[in-house]
Amino acid sequence: MNNTKIPNKIISILEDKIQLIKRDSGAIYLVGPIRLPVNLDGETVTFKWYCWLNCNEVTEDYERIIEKLSSENLAEYQQSSVLVYGDFEFNEDALIRMHSICHTGDIFGSKRCDCGFQLKQSMRMIVEHGTGALFYLANHEGRGIGLFSKAMAYVLQENGYDTVDANISLGFVDDSRNYTDAIHVLKALRSKPVTLITNNPKKLAALQESGMEVSDRTPLWGDISEFNEKYLKTKINRSGHIGDGGAL
Repeated sequence: MNNTKIPNKIISILEDKIQLIKRDSGAIYLVGPIRLPVNLDGETVTFKWYCWLNCNEVTEDYERIIEKLSSENLAEYQQSSVLVYGDFEFNEDALIRMHSICHTGDIFGSKRCDCGFQLKQSMRMIVEHGTGALFYLANHEGRGIGLFSKAMAYVLQENGYDTVDANISLGFVDDSRNYTDAIHVLKALRSKPVTLITNNPKKLAALQESGMEVSDRTPLWGDISEFNEKYLKTKINRSGHIGDGGAL
């Protein structure tokens, strides 16, 4: 454990960038905005980046929270974040994307899914629209089963199982993702209605059930290939994804 006291100068810089979001149990600590220039199709686009952390302790003594973190190995855990573009708080119409982390698709560019394409395409859509937010949900790997379990599910898929049956065969439900924390953060950043970029009605329902006003939904299809065609058909036929705009 690091017992070094953090200098007051450091605390004064950081505490202005930390926001407390109270939950029914515990709190979410949101840090940002942080200027983040991003390479998008060869052009530099500047987003505002926020990251959040769940904590059982609810306090506005941010010095206490910051000092506690030095004894936590946060690199062993996943933290989610959000990229915000434009005047997200006040613009009348904003696009949002609730994007589940996909280690294989987002990082390695795997063609077994459409996640990497959806990540970049949603960023393009938000920039073209003028304002919006991309929520990158780090505990949603493999629809919530985690990376190691996802790897085992891939082994089953290579032996004839589809995505749903592979997850269920490993003792999981088809989709265990939860959007509660992301919606708390969304409401802290914006109170006006949003347009949701998704093919997944469960994401739409989660927003609506939270009381967040959704003015519209726009589909996100593309990068269909021989490698992911079965995966995409399973999304529609077994997981209930809306097939509008798809070329399947």
